[in-house]
Amino acid sequence: MGGAHRLRCASPACLLLAFLLAMPGLAAGLTRRYTFNVTMATVTRLCTTKSIPTVNGQFPGPKLTVREGDRLVIAVHNHIANNVTFHWHGVRQVRSAWADGPAYITQCPMRPGQSYVYRFRVVGQRGTLWWHAHFSWLRATLYGPIVILPPRGVAYPFPKPYREVPLMLGEWFNADPEAVIKQALRTGGGPNVSDAYTFNGLPGPTYNCSGGAGSTFRLRVRPGKTYMLRLINAALNDELFFAVANHTLTVVQADASYVKPFAATTLVISPGQTMDVLLTAATNPASTAFAIAVAPYTNTVGTFDNTTAHAVLEYATQSPAAVQNLPPPPLPRYNDTGAVTNFSSRFRSLASARYPARVPLNVDRHFFFAVGLGADPCKSPVNGTCQAPNNTRFAASINNVSFVMPKTSLLQAHYQRRYGGVLAANFPAAPLRKFNYTGTPPNNTFVTHGTRVVPLSFNTTVEVVLQDTSIQGAESHPLHLHGYDFHVVGTGFGNYDAANDTAKYNLVDPVQRNTISVPTAGWVAIRFVADNPGVWIMHCHFDVHLSWGLSMAWLVNDGPLPNQKLPPPPSDIPSCS
Repeated sequence: MGGAHRLRCASPACLLLAFLLAMPGLAAGLTRRYTFNVTMATVTRLCTTKSIPTVNGQFPGPKLTVREGDRLVIAVHNHIANNVTFHWHGVRQVRSAWADGPAYITQCPMRPGQSYVYRFRVVGQRGTLWWHAHFSWLRATLYGPIVILPPRGVAYPFPKPYREVPLMLGEWFNADPEAVIKQALRTGGGPNVSDAYTFNGLPGPTYNCSGGAGSTFRLRVRPGKTYMLRLINAALNDELFFAVANHTLTVVQADASYVKPFAATTLVISPGQTMDVLLTAATNPASTAFAIAVAPYTNTVGTFDNTTAHAVLEYATQSPAAVQNLPPPPLPRYNDTGAVTNFSSRFRSLASARYPARVPLNVDRHFFFAVGLGADPCKSPVNGTCQAPNNTRFAASINNVSFVMPKTSLLQAHYQRRYGGVLAANFPAAPLRKFNYTGTPPNNTFVTHGTRVVPLSFNTTVEVVLQDTSIQGAESHPLHLHGYDFHVVGTGFGNYDAANDTAKYNLVDPVQRNTISVPTAGWVAIRFVADNPGVWIMHCHFDVHLSWGLSMAWLVNDGPLPNQKLPPPPSDIPSCS
């Protein structure tokens, strides 16, 4: 690729758009319209009946089905007492940043009684993505799948499955998740953990007061048929192991990009990530039913939901099977980083003639981001103390800057060029103070605070090394970048060493993703081309870490051509005043 990205319409997104628009039937596309009525609905799980925010009364919410090249028009009406926004997770939002959805980044939230219409096109993506609320912890119940089919007449690069099934992995709280995070922020400690993991909103038979009719997800299959599971990790704060007893899975997609197919018996999927996997039902099954299981992966020093949830794979030739006491598939221990590494290392882009890996080879700007937890002094103690270690309050940061959510939309401030009092364009490109990131933490673990962004010229090629830190304990962090996919060109353990690690990069077929977990006590290197104007947040997809400030934003300026500029905001965009 060399320096080709500096030519007019030669960046990856621009070339891809030109290629796609030249495909028969894609340029026109269809406009698909949906209406989201955000209302409260009464739901019972684990013998707890409560009112939860839903879309159209559904939990999980409605499935959006589009074809690559289609336009989506989604009218949202907020009928609950909370402010709300929606994010279309993984959609690149090419020149449609006003529809991206994170509160106070690209829009002000819809207040109770307000409405907003999200308008965007799906370009250069196919597979599975998802939508969720992007305000506080409302995404605990406000989420649903996005299924992106290829254009008509374009086949999958793998055998067409008999059936496709979205399978959303989530967390259930008996308490109100909004009350959970408010209490944690008040005391400075860690939040109470969830009470169960769920499959499409159902916890299954491993929990008390569960497992009966209507509380367990069942996937009925026909012997010999192949099924595609569209897996989505919608959990608030947990990476998850996933397996189906006595069955092998073939991974064919990650974050709406095809990958070289590979077989696995156990998967690892981080919050925000999606995977399409193929499952072929046995011709002569040894049993009428098999357990589908999820359990957490974590290295946190704090508490976590250390439970295992089951769904059921049952063969349609048999009568409905009993769901209790099915033999579980073997899953790794909750802290088995080796199993996670072995699985994650197998992802490669398809890198075919039709789906090339457009990884940038030259880099204009290098960034080194130290990500992890930290602390704040104990201000406003509860009962005379704060609940983080050493009488402090938990915080999180990138390069020791804990993100402060503004009171107005950063994108609107950028469009109007009114930055004063809203943001500062001085986010550090590297930690101001170097230390042994994965060794003994420094004595001072306090973070700084600010709404600081990185400005980028249009078409800048960016490399970011994301380095985990051991402050408050080393653990993985699923980092999600809005507005872009990126190529994962390198990863490793310990402290990143540019002199040696850069030479080991994969610049041939690195996987393309929108969410990647920074390894526990390790690092990951990503590359992307800043060819989509707007303000794009990059944040940890553990919502507790996002609440503590583990995020930053890229401010990508307009390019010189008309099709490289941010359009004006829609007339119905919500106001912060």
